[in-house]
Parts: sequence; structure tokens; C-alpha cells
Amino acid sequence: MKSASRSASSPFFSSALTGAPPIGGISKRSFDILVALAALVVLSPIFVLIMALVKYSDGGSVFYGHRRIGYNGSMFQCLKFRTMAENGDTVLQQYFEQNPAAHEEWRATRKLQDDPRVTVVGTVLRKLSLDELPQLINILRGEMSIVGPRPVVEDELELYEASAVYYLQTRPGLTGLWQVSGRNDVSYSARIEFDTHYVRNWSLAADLVIVARTIPAVCMSRGSY
Repeated sequence: MKSASRSASSPFFSSALTGAPPIGGISKRSFDILVALAALVVLSPIFVLIMALVKYSDGGSVFYGHRRIGYNGSMFQCLKFRTMAENGDTVLQQYFEQNPAAHEEWRATRKLQDDPRVTVVGTVLRKLSLDELPQLINILRGEMSIVGPRPVVEDELELYEASAVYYLQTRPGLTGLWQVSGRNDVSYSARIEFDTHYVRNWSLAADLVIVARTIPAVCMSRGSY
């Protein structure tokens, strides 16, 4: 569900909005559509299998949508196969109360290496990055791209500071330079540098290289949790 709404709660966020068209233009968008359609067709049996596993693991919903920031500040629901318990917010808060160090890890990286919310099936899906396959639908909707920065929430974009303008110049990606360069094994500041470098130096050839590098990165589960 695409929305053109923008947040008015952060002066920094508002000042970072850009009126420039998405990087790559028609060539990047055409590449996105062709690859996303082909992937959905080829991976449809895996989609069905994962849907069954998620549904029957705990009886909850199959998909999960989280509100993220897209091109030029547009908000959209970033789709994933659900990998967490449906009462995840309560579980996380209780975990932070008992583990202050984990709370600091969350504040620094927005990730937890040992996340108490993740289900057994979800652990496997995350390790292989299969939970992100529904984002192929986001790509067909025009909300995401095959390659680009990973989609962020508003408080994460504020961490980008002046580099936020680069993030907002492109659609977020299913894969990207950060994902093939260590992912969660690198600092958040390094992630911002990767995203900025990607936008400033974009080319279709670079996208093809990143896609090619994604396959071994996923198979090796490098930086995934």
C-alpha cells in the first residue's frame, strides 16, 4: 500500500526531502520489473512452502508489513514473511528490562543478534534471507528496487544526517551494497557510507555486480540474523 504522506514530526526529515527523480530512471525501473516478475515465477513453489511453514508453525499471520521510508520520503508497508511472535513488542520490552546490554545493542544498530521475538521457522528464514522475498511485490508496486539501500524507519533516517538526501534519491532495495559487504557485521555508520557511495556512483553495471554478489552472500548467510 503506497502512500505519498510524509512525516511532519521531524524538521530534519522534512529538510532532507528531495525533488529529484529516482536514480536510474527507466533503465533501472525496467530492470526491477523484469527481475521481480521472473523471480516470482521461478520462486513460486518456495513461496507456497514458506507460507505453509509460517502459518502452521504457530497459527499466526503469514505476512508482516512494517512502515518504512521510500523514495523522496514516501511511506510504504515493507512486506516480509512473518518471522516473529505476534506479541513481539511485549516480548521485546520484557527482554530489554532483563537485559540492559541488549537494549544498548538495539539503540546502536536497530538489530539484535539474539532476538527473543524470532520464531524457530523465522530463524531459518532470516538466516537465508528468505523472509524478504515478499518485497518482490513491493518492487512491482514501485515502492522498492532490486538494488538500493535497505528501507529504514524515520528514526533511522535521522542517523544519516546530511547523507539522508542520498537515501531519499532512490527506491530502497531488496539487496544492496551493504548486504553484500558484511551486512549486520559492519557498523551502522559504515552502512550509511555504503548507501551514500551507491547512490553517488550508481550504474546499471554496478547493480548487476551487486545482484551477482548477493547469491554467494545469501548462501554463506554472511551477516544475517
